[in-house]
Amino acid sequence: MTILTHEIETGDGKLTIEISVDSRLRTMARWSLNGETVKLRVPRNITRTDLERLIQDIVPRILKQRKRAARTSDVNLMERAAAINAAYFNNELSWNSIRWVSNMQHRLGSCTTGGTTDGDIRISDRIRRWPQYVVDYILAHEICHRKYPNHSQEFWDYLASYPHTQKAIGFIEGIGYAEGRSADDMLD
Repeated sequence: MTILTHEIETGDGKLTIEISVDSRLRTMARWSLNGETVKLRVPRNITRTDLERLIQDIVPRILKQRKRAARTSDVNLMERAAAINAAYFNNELSWNSIRWVSNMQHRLGSCTTGGTTDGDIRISDRIRRWPQYVVDYILAHEICHRKYPNHSQEFWDYLASYPHTQKAIGFIEGIGYAEGRSADDMLD
């Protein structure tokens, strides 16, 4: 149960902090970030001073990570993802950054949920030269994780709005077969 909501101006918008007491917590607070909302769970005996200090610690960490992510975000990937979001998902999805990475050897993409990196999407640069419909499928797959952070049936049903899903999965299965790997492992 949220006991207090606190809004903080960040320069780029607002962060909403929803504070709730969690009787299971004794000394440490726990927090998670989802979009523009920080859910902060605190022990019952936290003082107002400690709560303010905690918020003053969390917000700069989030802003620092977002600034770093914005610097490394790829404009073309962001534009492609925005076009996919508009065309197939009614602009329901949001994310913080999308960038190419060179250290992703087995998976094709990943999307972070929670913490300071919430909404950061990474795409393996080994797929840069793959057909556009496959790269777009990977983007669609990762932005859909913003609504469904799992591979539930709801996730797959939602992702099916992208019209080249089956064709792209077929391409990925072919690559996986040639490399002796499962497409499921590549899309994890």
